[in-house]
Amino acid sequence: MRKTPALIGLFALGGLLVGNKALDRGPRPIPAISGPVATAVFAGGCFWSIEKLFDEMDGVVSATSGFSGGTVKNPSYEGVSSGATGHMEAVKVVYDPAKITYARLLDAFWHDIDPTSPDGQFCDFGPQYRTAIFYHDESQHREIMNSKQAIENSKVLKKPIATRILPESEFFPAEEYHQDFARRNVMHYNSYRIGCGRDAKLKSVWGDLAWHSTP
Repeated sequence: MRKTPALIGLFALGGLLVGNKALDRGPRPIPAISGPVATAVFAGGCFWSIEKLFDEMDGVVSATSGFSGGTVKNPSYEGVSSGATGHMEAVKVVYDPAKITYARLLDAFWHDIDPTSPDGQFCDFGPQYRTAIFYHDESQHREIMNSKQAIENSKVLKKPIATRILPESEFFPAEEYHQDFARRNVMHYNSYRIGCGRDAKLKSVWGDLAWHSTP
């Protein structure tokens, strides 16, 4: 589903059923930082939803929607949506390791996607909506593989994990109208999330282990 500005406007119609303009909030306030920060990059289908996931976690300094894993410099949303650039919708997370661990971020991510879907997420399909975790050093790679192995050992999933584990590639921020979308356009985002069936699908994949992030 290409989320163009025109389509975003249409979400308002459905959003009237689940919220009102008074709910809309501005960009997320930047929390106090106690020391050096670290970064992580995740692709989990719609970047609005993945940004929302991390935006709500204590210890996360910022979450930026964008694109990663492709071959074109400075891609536009239109280009990525065409599937021609090779990028996936992704979110770059800056976090305070003194307040939250990378393992905690991984756990939240796994349980907020369907990692068994190879071609997209929920109602969004195409190469730009594939899931991936990008690592920038061996420590991150090791933690990713350990977390993946733990999920596989748990036998909770009914299909093999299809999420890609990839070395970090250049991350490009998306256009401004995508940033903080779930906060700045609450009823639009709620309409999209409900219409996409995201929470019902997460429940069917993970049961009670699904990450609890309500619209």
